[in-house]
Amino acid sequence: MPENLSPGKSHPLGASSYGSGVNFSVYSRDAVRVDLLLFDGAEDPQPARVIPLDPTTNRTFHYWHVYVPGISSGQVYAYRAHGPFEPQRGLRFDGGKVLLDPYGRGVVMAAAYDRGTACLPGDNTAFSLRSVVVDPSAYNWEGDRPFHHPFYNTVIYEMHAAGFTRHPNSGVDSAKRGTYAGLIEKIPYLQSLGITAVELLPVFAFDPFDAPLGRQNYWGYSPISFFAPHPLYSQRRDPLGPVDEFRDMVKALHRAGIEVILDVVFNHTAEGGHTGPTLCFRGLANDAYYILEPDRTYYLNYTGTGNTLNANNPIVRRMIVDSLRYWVAEMHVDGFRFDLASILSRDEMGIPLARPPILWDIDSDPYLAGTKLIAEAWDAAGLYQVGSFAGDWWKEWNGRFRDDVRAFVKGERGSVEHLPDRLLASPDLYGYDELGPDQSVNFVTCHDGFTLNDLVSYNQKHNEANGEGNRDGSDSNLSWNHGVEGPSSDPEIERLRERQIKNFFTFNLISMGVSMLLMGDEVRRTQLGNNNAYSQDNDLSWFDWSLVDKNAGLLRFVRMLIQFCMHEGLEEDPEGRSLNQVLRESQLYWHGVRLYQPDWRADSHSLALTAIHQGGQRMLHLLFNAYWEPLTFELPVLPPNVSWQRRIDTGLDTPEDICASDQAPAMPGSHYTTQPRSVVALVADLP
Repeated sequence: MPENLSPGKSHPLGASSYGSGVNFSVYSRDAVRVDLLLFDGAEDPQPARVIPLDPTTNRTFHYWHVYVPGISSGQVYAYRAHGPFEPQRGLRFDGGKVLLDPYGRGVVMAAAYDRGTACLPGDNTAFSLRSVVVDPSAYNWEGDRPFHHPFYNTVIYEMHAAGFTRHPNSGVDSAKRGTYAGLIEKIPYLQSLGITAVELLPVFAFDPFDAPLGRQNYWGYSPISFFAPHPLYSQRRDPLGPVDEFRDMVKALHRAGIEVILDVVFNHTAEGGHTGPTLCFRGLANDAYYILEPDRTYYLNYTGTGNTLNANNPIVRRMIVDSLRYWVAEMHVDGFRFDLASILSRDEMGIPLARPPILWDIDSDPYLAGTKLIAEAWDAAGLYQVGSFAGDWWKEWNGRFRDDVRAFVKGERGSVEHLPDRLLASPDLYGYDELGPDQSVNFVTCHDGFTLNDLVSYNQKHNEANGEGNRDGSDSNLSWNHGVEGPSSDPEIERLRERQIKNFFTFNLISMGVSMLLMGDEVRRTQLGNNNAYSQDNDLSWFDWSLVDKNAGLLRFVRMLIQFCMHEGLEEDPEGRSLNQVLRESQLYWHGVRLYQPDWRADSHSLALTAIHQGGQRMLHLLFNAYWEPLTFELPVLPPNVSWQRRIDTGLDTPEDICASDQAPAMPGSHYTTQPRSVVALVADLP
């Protein structure tokens, strides 16, 4: 070994700065030789230095390692791994391929990067991705820490970190549009909306060219690293820039009282199927990182993307937990939403496990205690675990809430019978006596599907722009165009559509559980009927900031609705409890148009709910009319000199549709007439 090198050590994995140099360690069980490549710059076509790792002195068990003095944070590096190319055995070594470090904390994507070259055998050095040495201690967090806010006081805003500011009308400087720095400039908008957490679509470094027909991957569900922030979301182009800029964003959001939840993809990678590129995992330990078919040339595909991460393999389990700990400890994120999380319950043959080791590793990890964990409890191969996902700490995206609320608001037959469970955090699914009603993350729309505007404007998906003959995307949307497909110039249709949007928001936010809203729904962002805009990195997907003024009335409604549900309880609660908390402590009574006579028939389209808070001093009365004509509801009798106050009526125009408590009109009398397709909230303070 050269005099200026030492063997190094196998732990920790990745590139670790200490002393006057960096220790490198990588797992590759079946490699016969590994080379460490050091580059002077991100754009350099060839490495400045190649360090062959000796299998005798630089290998401990299956780990290859070396300590290199004289380099530090910011160093660009990569690996080559030499070994057998025997796909039938699950081995796909190619000594010409430049490989990312699976534990690399940074990634640089040179302008010359070419995915196609990585799909072909042989040398791709000039067109490769590279990793970056990152020293976590070099950043000043200025006392910042994750919040650990309780779920019951959480409203999540699912958003795209870049698409939020990429539109030219965002008002953000052109150099910052579509970046972490650009998002920082728009934090005042998020504060004014009243949300408490952002859920960022994938920000792990991903391959933007992993998309068909020459398009670009916009959503980011195509990871190439589980530790590095996506470099193209940074305005900085130096190797350490994306890491520091991401931290700046987290710190700024925390200062604004907003938590940061990451949408993480631990179910597949950008390396795709057997004809895909060799970028990292495939070239180091293909048979460890992926679930393979009995003919190990091929990959089991439970994700719809060509491969499936072997999450319950010990090496991969360790990597996933190490990744989560890193993002909490060094990047200060507050939680994670796990894409296609049911895949994490599959064993190395793809068979679902009753007690999946990786899920319990995450659930029971003391370092992750208090971190928000949210599962998308299904996968692309039909495994659906909503209400039965493993673990104690996990919360779940509630797809049943989405479907049942959509059905009721649309006016589908038989939909009223499911409404009570959805309003009360789905006890039929979660049985929350011990865990509480926060298991259910309620949503009506998310990135995958129609926006809320399109849900009320289109009967069918319109995905022609994706270039797949409109075959992609779900055909089951429970949407309704209200008489015209797409934009309408009819003011009555548009008025009804906006009323339905307010209904959806009201259902989402007043229901027990955790509410999640989709970026731009509050101002009627449209994708023109595209319900699968994964490859649309353009103004079809971006937040159009002109809508903030155009739909100011709806935005006002959403802001005041969040305020009502999050900070006022049934009224200005002296203990600062949310409506979610207050409903848990209330006696509940169900009604139809007549008191205590709910109509559960299939043709019923109405329901009412009275919540009497413990102590009997406050009452909330909710009226739900999904019928196409007005309905008059009986109201609970109040003591003398006490009247109901109308806080919400989606059947009224702005500003009467929602009122602050000091401006809410009194509703004398024993009945209230609801407009067609509307939701009403009445409040009474009792003596």
